Amino acid sequence: MAQLQLPTIDLVVATVDRVEEVGGLLESLDGQTHRAFRVLLVDQNDDERLQPVFASHPTLELSHLKAPRGLSRARNAALAELRAEIVAFPDDDCVFAPDLLERVSQRFGAEPSLDGLTGRADDSPRWKTDAVSLTRDNLWNRAISFTIFLRGAVVERVGPFDETLGLPNSSGEETEYLIRALDRGARIDYDPSILVHHPRKDVDLPALGAREGAGIGYILRKHRYPVHTVLRMLVRPVGGMVVALAQGDRVQARFQLETLRGRVRGYRSRAPVSSPNNSS
Repeated sequence: MAQLQLPTIDLVVATVDRVEEVGGLLESLDGQTHRAFRVLLVDQNDDERLQPVFASHPTLELSHLKAPRGLSRARNAALAELRAEIVAFPDDDCVFAPDLLERVSQRFGAEPSLDGLTGRADDSPRWKTDAVSLTRDNLWNRAISFTIFLRGAVVERVGPFDETLGLPNSSGEETEYLIRALDRGARIDYDPSILVHHPRKDVDLPALGAREGAGIGYILRKHRYPVHTVLRMLVRPVGGMVVALAQGDRVQARFQLETLRGRVRGYRSRAPVSSPNNSS
């Protein structure tokens, strides 16, 4: 029996202000057991700080692109360069296990009806553990950009990322993108066994809640989610705040409060930002 030819992959990586982390990602890609992939690295730096990193990985097929700052802008700058059967969007500081691209390619190769695949981050307990097909209602906590793999044909149908979403001003651009893909009939499966390492960082939790909340609120309105869904998404941080206060965790309580405020603000806004006085 002839061996299944695995699909090719284009990896769109947006980066700014990082060097060592980009090197770590490229090192993990250099060790992949499936070699039919390209790296489309969209560089948003104003200098050439990444040239030594590129030189350290001569065996990688790497396309060096430039774009203005903004995560969605960077990804959109790469769309015209895509040519692979599968497209992914790794963060510049994540790390892929050596067999990750091979496992993903095998899944797509074995299931022609599969339009997309999402996995989970290994740095958070929030991720669901049940394997399901995504819907508009269940995709929350089952997709994040660096674990998303889509057929190139789906990306072509969906088009560019919404540039009102995406760092530095807000987040949720990948969720909004998946909703558009699902609305166009794409079958996208969540597979919790697809794990991507993402380093834990010290973050300003209230600022994170405001930013993520603003993106979710905007998405709920843009895609006309029903009132009961909107209310559910507003009640959740209220419940989280009550629990945090009962446990004496004031930082978590503030995170939940800012998440709630962000969702309300984003729902009412046409251009979500983390707060009225802070665009970063």
